[in-house]
Amino acid sequence: MSFWTRICIAACCLFLALPTFAQQPTWRDEDRAKWLERNATVEKKLMVPMRDGVGLSTDLYLPKDHEGPLPTIFWRTPYNYNEMKGARLRFAHEAVSQGYAFVIQNERGRFFSGGEWEILGFPRTDGYDALTWIADQEWSNGKVGTIGCSSSAEWQMALAAMDHPAHASAVPMAPGAGLGKVGEFVEQGNWYRGGAEQMFYLTWLYWVQNTQRPRLPKGLDREDVVRLSKYFDLAPEMPEVEWKKKIWTLPLSKAMEEVSGPKGMFADFLSRGPEDPAWYESEGLWHEKDDFGVPALWMFSWYDISTGPNVAMVEHIRKNASDPLVREHQYMVMAPLLHCAFYRADYPLELGERTIENAEYAYEEQVFEWFDFTLKGEDNGFEKTPKNAYFTFGSDQWNTSDSWPPAGAGKKALYLSSSDGANSLFGDGKLSDKPAKTANVDRFTYDPLVPAPSVGGGVCCIGGTIDGGPFDQRSVEARADVLVYTSEPLKEDLEATGPVEVVLYVSSDAPDTDFTAKLIDVQPDGTAYNLDETIFRARYREGYDKQVMMEAGQVYELRMSSMLTSNVFKKGHRIRIDISSSNFPRFSRNMNTGGPNYNESEPKVAKNAVHLSEEHPSRIVLTVVEP
Repeated sequence: MSFWTRICIAACCLFLALPTFAQQPTWRDEDRAKWLERNATVEKKLMVPMRDGVGLSTDLYLPKDHEGPLPTIFWRTPYNYNEMKGARLRFAHEAVSQGYAFVIQNERGRFFSGGEWEILGFPRTDGYDALTWIADQEWSNGKVGTIGCSSSAEWQMALAAMDHPAHASAVPMAPGAGLGKVGEFVEQGNWYRGGAEQMFYLTWLYWVQNTQRPRLPKGLDREDVVRLSKYFDLAPEMPEVEWKKKIWTLPLSKAMEEVSGPKGMFADFLSRGPEDPAWYESEGLWHEKDDFGVPALWMFSWYDISTGPNVAMVEHIRKNASDPLVREHQYMVMAPLLHCAFYRADYPLELGERTIENAEYAYEEQVFEWFDFTLKGEDNGFEKTPKNAYFTFGSDQWNTSDSWPPAGAGKKALYLSSSDGANSLFGDGKLSDKPAKTANVDRFTYDPLVPAPSVGGGVCCIGGTIDGGPFDQRSVEARADVLVYTSEPLKEDLEATGPVEVVLYVSSDAPDTDFTAKLIDVQPDGTAYNLDETIFRARYREGYDKQVMMEAGQVYELRMSSMLTSNVFKKGHRIRIDISSSNFPRFSRNMNTGGPNYNESEPKVAKNAVHLSEEHPSRIVLTVVEP
């Protein structure tokens, strides 16, 4: 791309080691705001014109008395920034203090921006036009780095597919909803996992999808808009909802109506299958068929909603981007955090029910070293940075590698078996190195009206119905509709870093049902901490473009969407896998009828089974790193 053709990447003699947590002054939001008043030239509510004439509300922060053109850090968001605070204020402050222009912009149809909003914010047109506007300003050196977390990250992927000449680098933090299809994952913007809907969209769209909104009169002078913004920020105050009750609404298609939420997008998405052509018509989604034209520093978290698909995307870009320098300059950080917690975590880290040692990482320092390298052209040694920095639970250490999974990693299969039944923590389900010689079938009943509850896990934005992170799973494992398979205590440490495959041989008396899996580290005292979870809707076992129902009495192989972890199962610990047919409200409930689910309110109780034998070797496959 043009950035890389204009500069020569010098051979680096300085090795940049894994950053450690740097002690810095404690800045409060009011301190940062006052600092910017003294040290920055700020222009608010610039209406940056798009190609169709719509103006997008944009604030500009420039270092006072700067000399010469500046590189730009660009944050684009659907959220309200009329009052700058939190991470956005933090980055405006740091950008200006380190000699960057900082630009923040609301997506089309949000707050003071004109036009009509669409999820992901038209990155291929509006995002492209915004970069052109920045590059054309007299204060700009023509190089822009995009940054942001969650929704402010997700538009960056589709924008990177456009390979804008000014788009010099990206820092997408905790993206997910911008990813459509990559490898085994057909998520379509985090809407699905394994063909089952992820329920956080109900609560998130309730707060965000405000297509009906107050608007300022057309033709107002910018000075009037700035003045009015000081006492009208156009941010709606949505009524509080008792989501722990409302999330149970059936049919699911009535849930948004039940809470008097905004109509449209939620119902539309529910009616689509995973391979509906409408997903591929979205301007905002990035699919593996798209190119990727931008060097990137990716920041992910182990307990987030799209960890596995995000890593698959980075690996796809590393192998398939058309520009070899883009392929070579994809860096990844995997943090021991919840969604977008990079700049609000306290240490020692309290994560779910666990205290995590040695979790500190200099995220901000690495971001600005990255921008110095890609936007300023500094020979600061960043190119020597390991391609992957990831936190490993159990050993509670940061590790690095230049390949993913780490070089030398192998596969270790653990097979499910039982004698009298694996139902609940009190059954005799086992994980062992070889398939069961004596065939057995573990049966359980799945009632959609009494689903297995979600406890912890990789969650976000779900209205307080679930707390994310690692939690003791024994309260769920006490249920008869949860099959529990546990290894013997380990005789030595075992590190699993990379994908975790789940292959089940299943049957059901229902035409369609779901199967869930959860990977767990069992402590010597019996505490069972979840590492990752997944789900698969049986009708999609022959492909997401097909819907093939089950027949009673038939056994089917299910290859579930992979989980992902980096965990040292310590000597004396045990490895566990929980199997069920629900994990609610993390995922939607299958009504077991073979119908569309989303518009059904009369479920069928399913008699489900997992088959265990040499003929039907139900198993998990860990990616194992030798010491």
